Amino acid sequence: MERTLIIIKPDGVCKKLVGKVVSKFEDDGFKIVGMKMLKLTEKMSDEFYSSHKGKSFYEPYKEFMLSGPIILCVLEGEGVIKLVRQLIGNTDSRKAEDGSIRNLYGLNDRRNVVHASDSPETAELEINYFFKTDEIFVYQDDDWMEKRK
Repeated sequence: MERTLIIIKPDGVCKKLVGKVVSKFEDDGFKIVGMKMLKLTEKMSDEFYSSHKGKSFYEPYKEFMLSGPIILCVLEGEGVIKLVRQLIGNTDSRKAEDGSIRNLYGLNDRRNVVHASDSPETAELEINYFFKTDEIFVYQDDDWMEKRK
């Protein structure tokens, strides 16, 4: 079973889109196995986005990511990385596919509501950066309420 990291960015949190974004993932059959809210520190931002340091967009992007809280989710499912990236759409919200999360809720290539890992290797690194092993859960997602009767 594949896993990916989702970050609902400060614009998604501040525009009260968390429930809508999470619902899209769950409605598409993905299971949330980890979730937390935090505010990035400058150190965390520099570490997490270190591959972008020195690029022209880095400082404005860093300022944006430090501007408010974020929601981190670990999603699990068959082919979750590729399918979630299709669901969120193009990085630039203005070019994102109709009905995608970024098309529906984003503004541009920075304020695009959500981040998703782009490969299994990246997903593993990103998940391990934000989550400890005991913060990722394994559980059955079938009709557990029916079984309790």
